[in-house]
Amino acid sequence: MKGLKRILQYVFPRYTGQALLNFLFIGLSTIGGLCSFTMVIPFLQVLFDQSITTTPTLDAFDWSIESVTNIFNYYLVLIINEYGKLSALLYLSVFILVAIFIKTGFMYFSSLVMVNIRYGIIRDLRNSLYNKITRLSLGFYSDEHKGDVISRMTNDVNEVETSVLKSFDVIFKDPITLIASMILLIYMSPKLTLFVLIMLPVSGGIVGRIGSTLRKSSSEVQSRLGSLLSLIEETLGGLRIIKSFSAHDKVHNSFCEENQMYIRASKRMMRRRMLAGPISEFLGSTILIIVLWFGGKLVLNGDESLSSSALIGYLVIFSQMISPAKQIIDAWYSIQKGLASSDRIDELLNAEITIRDCENPKPITKFDSEIEYRNVSFKYVNNDMVLKDINLTIKKGRTVALVGQSGSGKSTMVDLLPRFYDVVGGGIYVDGTNIKDLKIVDLRHLMGIVGQESFLFNDTIFNNIAFGVEHATMEQVIEAAKIANAHDFIMETPDGYQSTVGDRGGKLSGGQRQRISIARAILANPPIMILDEATSALDTESEKLVQDALFRLMENRTSIVIAHRLSTVVNADLICVLQDGEIIERGTHAELMALGGQYKKLHDIQTFA
Repeated sequence: MKGLKRILQYVFPRYTGQALLNFLFIGLSTIGGLCSFTMVIPFLQVLFDQSITTTPTLDAFDWSIESVTNIFNYYLVLIINEYGKLSALLYLSVFILVAIFIKTGFMYFSSLVMVNIRYGIIRDLRNSLYNKITRLSLGFYSDEHKGDVISRMTNDVNEVETSVLKSFDVIFKDPITLIASMILLIYMSPKLTLFVLIMLPVSGGIVGRIGSTLRKSSSEVQSRLGSLLSLIEETLGGLRIIKSFSAHDKVHNSFCEENQMYIRASKRMMRRRMLAGPISEFLGSTILIIVLWFGGKLVLNGDESLSSSALIGYLVIFSQMISPAKQIIDAWYSIQKGLASSDRIDELLNAEITIRDCENPKPITKFDSEIEYRNVSFKYVNNDMVLKDINLTIKKGRTVALVGQSGSGKSTMVDLLPRFYDVVGGGIYVDGTNIKDLKIVDLRHLMGIVGQESFLFNDTIFNNIAFGVEHATMEQVIEAAKIANAHDFIMETPDGYQSTVGDRGGKLSGGQRQRISIARAILANPPIMILDEATSALDTESEKLVQDALFRLMENRTSIVIAHRLSTVVNADLICVLQDGEIIERGTHAELMALGGQYKKLHDIQTFA
């Protein structure tokens, strides 16, 4: 029942109108189908000379089955008496053909509506997932494999589409057909139908038992597939390391082992799923034979409620119920398999967004005075404190440098400012307002970030520079590129600003990627700049070009600079030395050198290295 509720949540309330239209078409199609099948009874009566010999009275029409049957028999007798039995058979044949046309026509319209519902749901599901992964905090991805997230957005969504949404036709159509057919069968022979209803729960229990195990197996398969994709993603990202350490055999063996576990889980799932067809066919045939035996017994015993022609008509209608019942069983198996993927999708959709706006966030459009870290402490989940009681004030227009050994907390400190993570103690204030009270979008618009590893999208150079700036013109992009010392090498590419940069900017050198990132920040024109070791991975020539671009970027802006190379921050207004999550020294370059502490030690090491 929970599974059915989950499925219906995909449809309602967003697609209520289309679902109701679908129900209407299915209902009309079902009426057409039942009319065509019930025509077997009068056809046989005429054929075997069992037709009505006396003309029925034409009573007032009241939409009951008796009234419809009476009117039909009335006109059938008139045709037989006036035109003969051959004409009556012809009229019956045409009537059956018209009923079948109505059935198939409305079923086609129903299928068209279901196509809109199915693919609309898939579109909405993918949009919701993509929206969610872009809004989840960075901390979420530190605990999740990227390959597993990708698997949920691709394979699990595809599984929901193939297993669950394809079953919508069955869920909406076949129950209506079965219910309508059952009502007609009850009218035709209550005794025989009661016998059928006693048999159905037995077969339903068998199907449900196997279906519950299929869902568990499917969940394991999707989890294994996520692990497999994670391994592939890590392999592609670490190919250089794999080749440099000649670790091909090691990673290949790991992949083969993971792949084998996935195959084993898939086999277990498919063995259970393949039971659906044989079991449903066997159960349907068994019930049909039992009905045939019991119905024949009633006829031979002279039961007045069931004639031989009515029994044949009953069996025809009942046989038409076997296919929908079989499809419902098959759909049940598919749905159980698909719900395992739905569970994994829901886990992602329901993941808590820990970084969010407060109830009534304050807008902020400009930076006026200062940034202040007040007793800031931070730690990652299940880790020791990374920052401990940090106090720092950064005045507008000043350049503050953060230096220290790796792991001292420099990058974490700047990641807290745009709220990539939230502090666990103390607070960060911009112009006297706690950043938790500001709109996140407005807060981040105040900042531009250039990191050590410049990320470029697999797009044109123009679009990468204009990223985040609506309606940027070519003139503005070129001006930003010139300031970033990027214009000359861009014009040397085959298509200039329309050249693609490749995956993660792979067609460009490290210095070129960095200068495009700087041009992107220049075009955005934020009042606060965060530079996280922006030149540490570059050669001397590239570093000079990038450093010159950075100096231009930092002009008339408030800048927070993380640097390993102390020579790049000697002109900073304030240098803070971090060690084990604490600021142990602060001052200008000259003041710290005169102090003779940790900063001087680091400076001397780099100078004489």
